[in-house]
Amino acid sequence: MSKAALATALVFTATASLAQSGQPTSDEVRRLLERDAPQAPASEPPVAAPGTTGVGNVTVSPLTSTDQGDTTQGGTDPSATSDPMAQPDAGGASAEGMPDPQAAQPDATTGDTEPDGTSASDPASDDVASGQQQASRPLPPTPDQIEAARYDGGPLPEKQSALTARLQILLDRAGVSPGVIDGWKGGMSESAIHAFEVRLGLPADGVLDMEVWQLLGGDSAMPMLQSYTITDADVADISAPLPSDYGEMAQLDHLGYTSVAEKLAERFHMDEEFLEQLNPDAAFVPGETLTVANPGADQQGTVTRIEVRKQTSRLAAFDATGRMIANYPVTIGSSDTPSPSGVVEVEAVAWDPTYSYDPSKNFQQGDNDEFLTIPPGPNGPVGSVWIDLSKPTYGLHGTPNPSSLFKNNSHGCVRLTNWDVTELGRMVERSRAVVEFVE
Repeated sequence: MSKAALATALVFTATASLAQSGQPTSDEVRRLLERDAPQAPASEPPVAAPGTTGVGNVTVSPLTSTDQGDTTQGGTDPSATSDPMAQPDAGGASAEGMPDPQAAQPDATTGDTEPDGTSASDPASDDVASGQQQASRPLPPTPDQIEAARYDGGPLPEKQSALTARLQILLDRAGVSPGVIDGWKGGMSESAIHAFEVRLGLPADGVLDMEVWQLLGGDSAMPMLQSYTITDADVADISAPLPSDYGEMAQLDHLGYTSVAEKLAERFHMDEEFLEQLNPDAAFVPGETLTVANPGADQQGTVTRIEVRKQTSRLAAFDATGRMIANYPVTIGSSDTPSPSGVVEVEAVAWDPTYSYDPSKNFQQGDNDEFLTIPPGPNGPVGSVWIDLSKPTYGLHGTPNPSSLFKNNSHGCVRLTNWDVTELGRMVERSRAVVEFVE
């Protein structure tokens, strides 16, 4: 079936957001929304009392952990809802390192990964190599240009553009994560377009066209950006520059954000440099108002099945009816340290996990030849969340370097951005979700 024939039969989250926010939609789309749009849960999962951080200090019983730790949720748009389409898509995902075999227990959730090899402030997204960006860097898009960006057909502009930034925000609202929002054309955005097309049953080529743009609500969507005023809490608990050596990391208490810009960039699903580009005069101090992306509210639902699609480096999350709730870019293992095969189950979710480094079972980092417990924090080796799998030492987890997802292989586990794995963790912590690794 052609894209044109399917256009009037399909509806998705971003269009639902438009209808709820009063933006214009066609009569046909509005009719489909009224018929098919899912209802959001009545309440959020309960959150444990603050003050319990680190997997070793959290009461993490399988499938019931609710301590949120240091999360990096982004977006404040209350109108975004889950995609009502139930069609599974095809493709491949990626997995990551070899976590500590005690990962299912409350105090050790990893042991699988080492630093990605790129800094957390690396300006390049997974879409574009940093050398390519440095060779001929265009002027970054302004907030006004992003709001005014329209698609007239043809391929996305090369390099960084207002149109690509707008597209990334629209995909994020639709439950198909583009990874970091940075305005750069490249592999991660193309994989998100492909995932969106497959989810809706459209011919999938990963290339933006007018039908995909319209289904995303491209021209009539609510504002792409929003204002955010920095609070005292935002500037609290900022870490000093962090070492890369695990032995030195193990001497610290927490691996937190090293700048307010980094902290807020993750909250709003942005590349740190892109946030600074949109706010060139910002000092990032309390009381200052910033312009940030508006990626919408988190996806809602209960995930009962996950597909890690190795060929496309994407993870698809489904509910019990087969409806795809969300789709994320991921990093998988290499041929030397591959991700699992077959089917496993989610056994526990650990928020703000410690990292158990054991060179006798996994890789060795530098001269560190003894067991180490790396403290928790969003800049730890496994980021903000660890989703433990039934295959010992393997899990789904965050990363301190969200812009590196499509640049590096893991040591066997599955890496996601901190905000994506936090969203996924909230949707799997009450169900023994099945995880299939699709070759």
